[in-house]
Amino acid sequence: MPMIDALWPEDALTPEAEAGLVKELTNILIHAEGYDPGNRIAQGVTVLYLHRPAAVYVAGERSPLPRYRIVPSAPEGQYTDTSRKALVRAVTEAVARAENRPLEDVAPRVWVFPTEIPDGTWGSRGSIWTLPDIHSLLEGEAERDVGAARLARRRRETARTTLAAALDAASTGHADE
Repeated sequence: MPMIDALWPEDALTPEAEAGLVKELTNILIHAEGYDPGNRIAQGVTVLYLHRPAAVYVAGERSPLPRYRIVPSAPEGQYTDTSRKALVRAVTEAVARAENRPLEDVAPRVWVFPTEIPDGTWGSRGSIWTLPDIHSLLEGEAERDVGAARLARRRRETARTTLAAALDAASTGHADE
């Protein structure tokens, strides 16, 4: 059940380019979560909310060119470091295509914040959906364990990072900082 919060000004793109970008962002997020963008169930539960800022300022001045802020949200365990990097790149490239401009010109104006929602806090349809529940919905009950394995992998990665930081702080004598 991927979700995207997208922010860009009303006149940033032509209506056709905007519709194409919205569809492409949907497919990019579904792919980043490890599902087939052709999966009709995944398409049906992927929602993009387009927010229209009244104005965007840079250094206190109104930005002369459109700026984009894309916040794809997924349940904890769906992203890996590799998939997050690929997601940011793919979203930035999609915006460049929508503007019909070179990537180098557009990239500094595109901000992407892949966000994971902690397991047990993704609510939809009046219920809490865990990653195994979501994976089962999108891939079938026989694949529920894949969702559990993804979540376990993510939690191991988080534990390793936390442990490494704690060991580093303890070894440098800065544990109280």
